[in-house]
Amino acid sequence: MFAYYLQLGLRSLKRNPVLTALMVMTIAFGVAASMITWSVFRVVSGNPIPWKSSQLYNVQIDNRGPQYDNPPNEPPEALNYTDAVALMQAHKALHQTLLYDIAPAVLPDRPNDLPSTADGYATSADFFSMFDVPFKYGSPWTSAEDDSHAAVAVIGNELNEKLFGGANSVGREVTLDMHTYRIIGVTEHWDPKPRYYDVYDGMQFADDPPEVYIVFNRAIDLHVRMSGRNNCGGGPMHISSDEQWLHRECAWIPFWAELPTTADAQKYKDFLVAYSAEQQRAGRFDWAPNVRLRNVTEWLDYEKIVPSESRISLFVSIGFFVICLVNTIGLLLAKFMRRSSEIGVRRALGATRREVYAQFLMEAGTVGLAGGVLGLLLTIVGMQGVGLLFEPDVAQLAHVDVSLLATTLVVAVVATVVAAFYPTWRAAQVQPAWQLKSS
Repeated sequence: MFAYYLQLGLRSLKRNPVLTALMVMTIAFGVAASMITWSVFRVVSGNPIPWKSSQLYNVQIDNRGPQYDNPPNEPPEALNYTDAVALMQAHKALHQTLLYDIAPAVLPDRPNDLPSTADGYATSADFFSMFDVPFKYGSPWTSAEDDSHAAVAVIGNELNEKLFGGANSVGREVTLDMHTYRIIGVTEHWDPKPRYYDVYDGMQFADDPPEVYIVFNRAIDLHVRMSGRNNCGGGPMHISSDEQWLHRECAWIPFWAELPTTADAQKYKDFLVAYSAEQQRAGRFDWAPNVRLRNVTEWLDYEKIVPSESRISLFVSIGFFVICLVNTIGLLLAKFMRRSSEIGVRRALGATRREVYAQFLMEAGTVGLAGGVLGLLLTIVGMQGVGLLFEPDVAQLAHVDVSLLATTLVVAVVATVVAAFYPTWRAAQVQPAWQLKSS
């Protein structure tokens, strides 16, 4: 019966080609507009590490005072060197890490190649296990190498391809800013979007994945400059030495703690309050403790990572799709009710209302499928113009993949079938006797 109803549906579509074309285009434009904006929204609003986001917490401590809090009563989004090192040494979390952006010059392995710049991080050993960084070769360094300020590095797959042609480079050396590091690991391509662990430095939608990681303590010893954002709260900027810089109240080091349970998180927050109170008693702070502990999703919400234009565009496109469906309902109703005589004859010959439902819903499904196919083409074309609606760093994340294509087809068919329920119900209510008498 499925094949029979499908044949009837296709035959019916050919009877009114203009009306059919109107319905197909209406569905196509509506679903294309929705899928284009959805392709952007799903990237910027997704949970980048859903299996662990409730256990990873960004740490904030107010080290500058309420006069510099922006927004009001909110601590800086990163820590200064003094607080970050103190928390690392206290080791009150299961795992903890600190990091800052670096962009060292990389000397090529081949003499004819030119030096280049590699974006990356100075961080600690727990970074890799906390954020589930996948490795292609080797492994991350250990806490012992953190403590010994070891000259070791982990490089990304992209830098490994550039320097060593993708071969296993573990044990080889790489020169960063004229300093030599022993490579102990090579990561797979890893670049979660948004880059939740480095929102503070504005890297949430960075174009390229990190290429190099070095030991934080080693970077401090060598005075490796930060390449990210720094917030000194409006204080004077005269700095006479790197040591003076380290001990200023400038926020520039994002800090993360892994806390498996809610109880662990509360205990750690109590520790942060106690630490701030201790700093207050020591005369460093002259304000009450002001700390925050936000997990990944809370942190992304606080930082407003999802651009407002993506939400607005999604709502507008969905509204447009709903209008298209309302028009489709009207077109289907007109099409079905013009066939009242045919329905009356079928009912008189023994067709049940259920069979009428099946026939007309199948016909609506074919309309939806045709609209979905056209919608796919419009979506692919429309994706080229995403940059006209969104910022370039957000627009370049949107892409056409299998899941988007499948979603487009499913949405088109399901939405059209749902829209067809009222016209089909009206068609099923046709009284055979009246239609036969009028005929």
